[in-house]
Parts: sequence; C-alpha cells; structure tokens
Amino acid sequence: MDNQTLTVLITVPLIVLVLAMIWWGWRNRLRRQADVERLPEVPGQLTPATVVAEGQYVATTTAGDWLDRIAVQGLGIRTNAELSIHAEGVLFDRSGAAPIFIPRSALVDSRETNGMAGKFVEKDGLLVINWKLGSRELDTGFRSRHATDKQLLLEALQELISAAPQADADSGK
Repeated sequence: MDNQTLTVLITVPLIVLVLAMIWWGWRNRLRRQADVERLPEVPGQLTPATVVAEGQYVATTTAGDWLDRIAVQGLGIRTNAELSIHAEGVLFDRSGAAPIFIPRSALVDSRETNGMAGKFVEKDGLLVINWKLGSRELDTGFRSRHATDKQLLLEALQELISAAPQADADSGK
C-alpha cells in the first residue's frame, strides 16, 4: 500500500466523522431551541420602506451571546438579503430562506459591532438589531453591501425604536 492510498484511507473517515459531529451538534441545538416562539408573519401590506439596503443576513443569536446562534426556523442560516425598514417594523428578505419580519413593538435597540456567530469584519462593520421574540431577547446581524447604507439603516432604526413606545402608548388609549 502506497502513501497516497494510506492518506486517503485515513482522511476520508476523518472528514466523515467531522461532518457527522457537525450534523449531530446542529440537530441537538434544534432540539434545545424547540421552545423558541414562531416568528411573526410578514404583514400583507407594508408602508413604503424608509431605507432599503442589500447585504448579508449574518444570523440571529441570543442577545449578548454572539456565539449562541438560534438554529430553529432558519434563523441561523447565513444568506444574502435585502433589509428594509418600514413604519410597521423591519423586514429581512432573504435569498433561499424565509423572510424575517420584526414588528416595531419588538425592537429594543440597534448598534454596530465587529462580529457575531462566526462572522468577523472591520470595526463596527456589522449592524446588530436587538429585539424580543416572546420572552427571548435576540440579536440579529446584518452586513450591508455598501458601507454608507449601514449609517442610514442605523439612523432609521433608532428613529423607529424611539417612536415605538409613543405609538404603542397611543394605541392603548
């Protein structure tokens, strides 16, 4: 038996083992997160977007724990997306995955950071939206394709978040 054959006989089972461990870990994560509430439906009619930006949906994690990726409902899948901000909330229209809509009333905060869930970029290169899904507080990351879009998104988000408590208080009257 030559060295090349021996290398293949050792390498292939190792690769299969690593892939099986990754699959097993992801399956266990899905099971542990089975109690995550269903995502809100995208409203049938949205007002025109105040800001729209193309980029990459990075992932959704438990708030404050940038390594605890939420796997259920496709929230842990990184994909290209269009992020649009509407009076009703935030919409991630993702390529190859279901859209994610975050209602205005669920928004808590937004900020810039340099990484989350295995995606690291330059200082303040990611936009992170902090929001609530039922009793869970989550962070969702987005990397805009154009750096100038990030500041526009951040400003629009801060305006939407600061307007949300007043709007919710008014609707309770």
